[in-house]
Amino acid sequence: MFKVDFHSHTKASKDCLSDPAAVIKTARRRGLTHLVITDHNSIQGALEAKQIAPDFIIVGEEIMTTRGEILAAFVQEEIPAGLPPVKVAQLLKQQNAFISLSHPFDIHRSGNWKTEEMEELLPYLDAVEGFNSRCVNPEFNQKALEFSHAHGLPFTVGSDSHSLIEVARSYLELPPFQNSDELRKSIRAAKPVTRISSPLVHLTSRYSVMVKKIQRA
Repeated sequence: MFKVDFHSHTKASKDCLSDPAAVIKTARRRGLTHLVITDHNSIQGALEAKQIAPDFIIVGEEIMTTRGEILAAFVQEEIPAGLPPVKVAQLLKQQNAFISLSHPFDIHRSGNWKTEEMEELLPYLDAVEGFNSRCVNPEFNQKALEFSHAHGLPFTVGSDSHSLIEVARSYLELPPFQNSDELRKSIRAAKPVTRISSPLVHLTSRYSVMVKKIQRA
């Protein structure tokens, strides 16, 4: 069985300082077989990581739309921020990416999906993020799971790590896959392994943003 964290960040994200090599080393030490790197509106960190560990890293991206964030795996071409959700989904579909939604009911995150907006995306969705370790209110993850069940969608699981301490905190155990088409089948048999993170981890993101602002000054 593969053990895959579907949501993680590196220094390519504006709110993370983690070096890709350190992220890989940490994820392997904690037992993952694969890691999807999903930096904000960028695949540069994922591409750097894949050069280091091509059989371990899956290139992904977390894309800020004009509404909420879309989470994708097996991304080949970077999608810019600020496009309408359906347009982002269409661009991802053209490259056969695996498409999900990030923490869709977490009202504390950037952007916030309305149910009708999510339903509009159903023809494009392969999954919904059913557990995100950074969701401080259990209700947010529960609502995501209920949405996925109601619409016959599988769910992904991710640590949403922005620091090394968070890497591999949550992941899916699922049958092996080599590409997005195989993942769409494999994820139906997935078993989640989940742990919530301390709310204090959000401070690491704020610290990272502050450090990068100082570096640019």
